[in-house]
Amino acid sequence: MTELRYVYAVCGALDAPLSADLTGVGGGAPRRIEHAGLTAVVSQVPADQFSESALRRNLENLDWLADTARAHQAVIAALTSVTSPLPLRLATVFRDDDGVRAMLEEQQERLRTSLARIEDRVEWGVKVFVEEQPAQAADDAGAGAGKRERVSAQSLGSGSGRDYLRRRRAERDGRDQVWRQAETFAQRLHDQLAQRSVETRVHPPQNPELAKSSGRNVLNGAYLVPRSESEAFVELVDATKDGGPGLRVELTGPWAAYSFSAPPEERDDEALPSAGDAS
Repeated sequence: MTELRYVYAVCGALDAPLSADLTGVGGGAPRRIEHAGLTAVVSQVPADQFSESALRRNLENLDWLADTARAHQAVIAALTSVTSPLPLRLATVFRDDDGVRAMLEEQQERLRTSLARIEDRVEWGVKVFVEEQPAQAADDAGAGAGKRERVSAQSLGSGSGRDYLRRRRAERDGRDQVWRQAETFAQRLHDQLAQRSVETRVHPPQNPELAKSSGRNVLNGAYLVPRSESEAFVELVDATKDGGPGLRVELTGPWAAYSFSAPPEERDDEALPSAGDAS
């Protein structure tokens, strides 16, 4: 059976041996390919699953994709414990060892620059969520419910109708205030964390349905932090977790520098969302 080379990451000189128990994508054992002072960590995968045509099909298979992503991340995590790897995109595949060496040769300048930027640094993720308020949940229940409420209000006397509209206006004003407070808190937290970081990235807000997380995401930040400063960084996040009623802060990491693999000029960072973006 024809086998291809699946590349997880590129490192500098890798002195530490890979764990004999480490299993990569498709159950293959990761190994090293060295060239021009760079090390690619690879494993062999079957062509019938990882050829170009097979990948187009398999990347639509959510179970296959989840299994591959978990195995990919397991290898990256193992490398992160002993070095600062430059993670490659999921399902980066070459025909053979020579193809991997050619990649290292052709991209060595770019790879060396990126490795120097992330050396002895790890990525931390910080997210801020605004928990949905009961009034907001009622608003989101559907247009049909809103129409029924308006009909009900119209059926009331004029005094009761005015009271109803005042309540609705007060609810909207309250939600606007919550979003303004959340925006201010998220910006302040991001600024504080940026002072402890070498580089930062603001990713698009996380979709709560896909992430299976409650609340709306108002900050989805990634922070490149020296390993020696990581403890202080975590303490800073912990100290600011009590952002106020309805706000939740989540910290993840340490990770390999996924968000910082590309040079800054090639990234498409976003600004922090404003309260108006949430309406």
